[in-house]
Amino acid sequence: MKTFAHPAQAAHGPRFSIQRGNVRPNFEIPARAVALEAALHRLGLPPETAQAATRDAMLSVHAPDFVDFLANAMTEWEALPDHGPEVVANVHASDEMMTHGARPGPGIVARAGWYTADTSCPIGHGSWEAIAGAAGCALAAAAEAAQGRSAYALCRPPGHHAYRARAGGHCFVNNAALAAQHLRDAGAKQVAILDIDSHHGNGTQGIFWERPDVLTISIHGDPDGYYPWFVGRTHERGGGAGDGRNMNMPLARDTGDAGWLDALRYAFAAIRDVKADALVVALGFDASEHEPLRFLSVTADGFAKAGAMIGGLNLPTAITQEGGYNVDMIGTLLERFLTGWGDA
Repeated sequence: MKTFAHPAQAAHGPRFSIQRGNVRPNFEIPARAVALEAALHRLGLPPETAQAATRDAMLSVHAPDFVDFLANAMTEWEALPDHGPEVVANVHASDEMMTHGARPGPGIVARAGWYTADTSCPIGHGSWEAIAGAAGCALAAAAEAAQGRSAYALCRPPGHHAYRARAGGHCFVNNAALAAQHLRDAGAKQVAILDIDSHHGNGTQGIFWERPDVLTISIHGDPDGYYPWFVGRTHERGGGAGDGRNMNMPLARDTGDAGWLDALRYAFAAIRDVKADALVVALGFDASEHEPLRFLSVTADGFAKAGAMIGGLNLPTAITQEGGYNVDMIGTLLERFLTGWGDA
C-alpha cells in the first residue's frame, strides 16, 4: 500500500480551542502527523510527498469564494488594527439572518463568520499551505484507488466537517469528499464513503446530500451528547436524487468494540447493496478508549479488526486521515489498523 504525506502540515499550528467555556490548547497539533508518520515508517510504508492540491482541484467539491477565503484570510486579517494571531470569527450567520437575505459583505471579520461554523478552525500563518497539502494527499490516494489499488493519505488538517462553503471542527477542505469526487471523475460508477471517525461527518453528508452516485455512511457518537450536536441522526437520509444515499449510525456513549464493529457490518451491507466499485474511508482514531475527550471506547484490537474487515471488502480504497488526538496512541492505532488491513 502506498502512503502519502506533505511537510506543510507542520506549518498549521492552531493555538487554542474553547470547550465548555474554557480556553485551552488546541488538540489538532502538528505532533499528530509526526506520530502518524513515525508509525508508517515502522510499518515499512514511508510516505511519498504528495503534490499540494490546486485551487481548481478543490473546486470539484468546494465553492470558489470559500476556497479564496481560505487562501487569503490571514493576509487580510493582518491588515486589521489590533488583530489577533489567528483568524477566528466573533459572530456567525444564523438561520434568521439567512431567512432575511443575509450575505457576508467584503470585510474579513464578516467573512470569517460566514465561512466558519465554529471557533475550532482558526487560520494562521501556514494554514493554507497545510490545507492544500492535506488535500493533495487525499487526491494522491484517490489516484491510486482509481488504478484498482488502496492507499493511505496522512491528511492534516482533517476534513470531514467541512461543507461546500463552510469550515468547522478543525476541518477546512473536505479531503474525503475530494477523494470520492476524484474517483467518480476517474470512472467509478458508485463510490461509498465510510466515515469511522467518532464525530459525525456532517460536511461530507452536506456535500453529497442530493447525490445518488456517492453513498455516505457515518458511524459516530450520538450527537445528542457530542459534536457536531445538531446533525448526525438516523432520519437524515439524503434529499432529492440522493434520498436514501446517506446513512447515519449514532452510537451511545461508551460503546466499545462489539457495538462499533456491529455497526461496521451493517455499513458493509449498504455498500454491497449499492454495488460500490470504489471506497473512501474517513479514518478517525478518536473513537479510541484513550481519547482526551472520549465518547466511544474502541480498543486497539477493535481498530485492528476494523482494518481487516474493511480491507476484506476488496474494494479499491482511498483512506483519508481524520481525527484522533491522543498523540501517544494514534501511531499505534494506525499500525494496528493497517496491519489488520494487510492481513485481510
